[in-house]
Amino acid sequence: MSITTVEISSLADLIAKVTPASPDPTTGRHRDSGVYRGAGDATWPLLTSLDTLGGVAPAHGKADLEEHVLRNFIRYSRPFFQAAPVNDWEVLIAAQHHGLPTRLLDWTYSPMVAAHFATVEGNPSADRAVWRLDWKAVHRFFRLPERALLIQDLEGVFGQEGGFTPWALFEPRTRERQFACMIEPPSLDARIATQAATFTLCSDNRQPFDSFLEAIGLRSALTRFVIPARDVGRLRDQLDLVSVDERRLFPDLDGLAAYLRRYYS
Repeated sequence: MSITTVEISSLADLIAKVTPASPDPTTGRHRDSGVYRGAGDATWPLLTSLDTLGGVAPAHGKADLEEHVLRNFIRYSRPFFQAAPVNDWEVLIAAQHHGLPTRLLDWTYSPMVAAHFATVEGNPSADRAVWRLDWKAVHRFFRLPERALLIQDLEGVFGQEGGFTPWALFEPRTRERQFACMIEPPSLDARIATQAATFTLCSDNRQPFDSFLEAIGLRSALTRFVIPARDVGRLRDQLDLVSVDERRLFPDLDGLAAYLRRYYS
């Protein structure tokens, strides 16, 4: 069996397909609890920025450098933090947010935000994708709380002698324990809050996240909504129509300039 793939042709089609048919028995609301990720090519696997460090042919070639990359970020970044980080998990999230290669994988609670990143750039002839992850199914599989974890929760959930920090990920005894979880980041700046951003953290940094889930029998936690190349432009215009664009998702001068550059190109 392969990962479920669903073709969509419009923004309305995407929203309809991710909206639960029946209301939640507890809340009575038709709200989806999944998280989403946009891809500029529907054939791409779910690779982290660390996975692609050094290229993708093959990927994961720099996995052994993860500890050194983070160590040097900590060494040089401290003067640029307005307030001291709560712990090293916050440093890791800040590093990911600012473009450092890490094992964290970006997601969003909004399918429209994911569709923005799927359609804003990429090969014009390529199909695009919006991935959906049932993170609650992942948490149930690994016997984790059925809630998104804050960085303050990680030590209590994965706690062991000496605590659980990013450095534990590099230890052989920790790598032997498979796990994946979702982390809700602190709102380090307006972008994180505006994009409804969240991250997945996986114990395995040597294969794509979709391959990891398939290997442990969790392919059903993923759905890939494919936007055919012929429909990308129309869906992109629909996103602009409902104000899902760079100016709103990147509320600063860089976002404004990026929006105007694309809109008038």
